[in-house]
Formats: sequence, structure tokens, C-alpha cells
Amino acid sequence: MTVHRHNPGPRMSQAVRVGDIVFLAGQIPQDLSGDITTQTREVLAGIDRVMAEFGGSKSNVVSVQVWLSDMADFQGMNAVWDEWLDKDNPPARATGGVALARPGMRVEMIATAHL
Repeated sequence: MTVHRHNPGPRMSQAVRVGDIVFLAGQIPQDLSGDITTQTREVLAGIDRVMAEFGGSKSNVVSVQVWLSDMADFQGMNAVWDEWLDKDNPPARATGGVALARPGMRVEMIATAHL
């Protein structure tokens, strides 16, 4: 099976495709001063962008891990998630509270997709 590393860098690739499976690196917000809704929109837009580069969409996403720096943001993140979600093709999902890599970062998501 062929492995394709998408936008590889010195530390990681933006995504890795193995056959029909795409593993996205953690998608993070750019605006670290934004609230949870702003940051969640940016993260989901990142998933959309990477999926489009592979010729797919959010409908192809089969699993998402959501990491929140504060579980009090759960409802705000879910409000944006529910607007974004393809209701006919919802992925499996888990959400957890963690210390994220940068100050001000409120959410990070890791997705896996099938093309």
C-alpha cells in the first residue's frame, strides 16, 4: 500500500494518506485571542481545507478527537460543530479536556477520513 505524506515538514505532515484512509494532523486555530466559537470555526475550516485538497469533504470524515483546554467550552464548541456537521454522515467522536500546546489555544481536533 502506498503512503503519501501531504505537506511534510521537519516535525510532521499536515496529513498522511494510506490507501483510502487519510489521517489529519491536529487542526488548530490561528486566532488564539478568539473565543471558543471563533476557534472552533477555524479548526473545522482547516479540516474542510485539508479534505478538499484530497478531493474529499467533511462527509468523508469517519472519526474526530476533540481536545478542549477547558471543558466549560464544550457547549460552545458543540454549537459550532452542530452547524458544520453533515447530519447524514456524522463521524465517531470523542472529546476530552487537555493542556494544549500554546497559551490561548482553546481547541484542537484530529480527524481520520475514508476517501
